[in-house]
Parts: sequence; structure tokens; C-alpha cells
Amino acid sequence: MAKRTSNEGSIGDVLKQFIEQNRLQVGMDKIDVEDAWKSLMGNGVNSYTKEVVLKGTTLYVSLTSAVLREELSYGKQKIVKMINEELGKEVIKDVILR
Repeated sequence: MAKRTSNEGSIGDVLKQFIEQNRLQVGMDKIDVEDAWKSLMGNGVNSYTKEVVLKGTTLYVSLTSAVLREELSYGKQKIVKMINEELGKEVIKDVILR
């Protein structure tokens, strides 16, 4: 059973502690990366995005447009940088477009 701490604390601090104790950060990162992709890429790219999956430090993005996949492949490092900046930490190191 988890050690009980004082009853005073912000909800954010309590949630961070809960996530750390239960090792839920990996799952939270998967959700955060998918949300970051949707917000950063906009409606044009999102309409051609079929699936966004984070496995380890690699982001796999399934696209329905070969032309869009080719265009985005030129800016992979920029995508990595933008998503990591959006999340405030280095979550992804590579992007695979398929």
C-alpha cells in the first residue's frame, strides 16, 4: 500500500505523484503526442492522417496521401522539434511516415 502523505497539495501535484507511483507516464505520453500532432498539423494534414502511434521514442504516422507523406518527410526533424517543444520534454526522437 502506498505511503500516505499530508492531505494538503494541489491537484496537479497529487496527479503527478499518482502517475509516477503507478508508472503511467508512458501511456500519458502516447495521448499527449497524439493531441500535439492534431493541434500542430492542423485540419489539412489531420484529414489525411489515419493513425498516430508512439512506440518507445519513435512516432509512427499513417497517412492516406502519398504526396503528403513525401512533403512531410522533408521536415521530419522540424516535426520532432515542434512536438517536443509542445510537450515541454523530449518524448520523440524519430518520425516514421507510412
